[in-house]
Amino acid sequence: MRIASIGAAGAERPAVLSEDGKRFRMVEAESWRSLLERGGIGAVTEIVRRSAGQAWSPGEGARFGPPIPNPSKIVAIGLNYRDHAEEQGKEPPAAPLLFAKAPSCLIGHEDPIAIPPQETRTDAEAELAVVIGRTARNVPVEEARAVVLGYTIMNDLSGREAQYGDKQWFRGKSYDTFGPCGPWIVTTDELPDPHGLAIRALWNGVTMQESNTSRLIHDVDSLIAYISRQMTLAPGDIIATGTPAGVGVFRKPPVFLKPGDRVRIEIEGIGALENPVTG
Repeated sequence: MRIASIGAAGAERPAVLSEDGKRFRMVEAESWRSLLERGGIGAVTEIVRRSAGQAWSPGEGARFGPPIPNPSKIVAIGLNYRDHAEEQGKEPPAAPLLFAKAPSCLIGHEDPIAIPPQETRTDAEAELAVVIGRTARNVPVEEARAVVLGYTIMNDLSGREAQYGDKQWFRGKSYDTFGPCGPWIVTTDELPDPHGLAIRALWNGVTMQESNTSRLIHDVDSLIAYISRQMTLAPGDIIATGTPAGVGVFRKPPVFLKPGDRVRIEIEGIGALENPVTG
């Protein structure tokens, strides 16, 4: 199934989508996160089942916010595609490189990306995102999929000026609007295996990144197991699994986003996330 959060920013409500994402029906819950916290993945499945008899509403004009607008945390992974490591001339890391993005950076499909005035080198990164469905601590690799609600798309925008100036990633990855996410979550019943999915990023219709999630250095199961040994993963938490080669900063010459651009991230089996860029 496909689930989303629809409505004005800060007032999104959970909804179930038709297979093509063009129709929706609202469900009786405050948010997907609150539902997960109360009853886990089973509670989501049950409320979707109860809403099955309701009429569909057309999706035209509806705002798709971040599917989980207020996760407790966003755990992101650096240098996690083999082609991305190769373009930097770096060895693949033996263990996942974890960093955080502030949840306040999240925006939805078609929401504008606002480049801060102090940031001169804004980059986009196509990423598969994992949404956690229940509390997870010390999860064995072979049980990792059982804690996953589903998968969505994230654009891990990066302010390279801040990233390289600070010599760490948090500020440059957490500017307001630097976390486009969505438009929806495809749950594991529809997408049981997140590996082997085509992924690409287009800037103004030009392909910048094109790869496959089979090229992840640390796959989804390994990431969940590793992260859950370091910290407790809560329902609704997001894991951004890393980006493939082709980001702007490593091109020759480098390419960065500017006002008026549009960024589109596509992942096979999920769909497309698109956002305009403003100053």
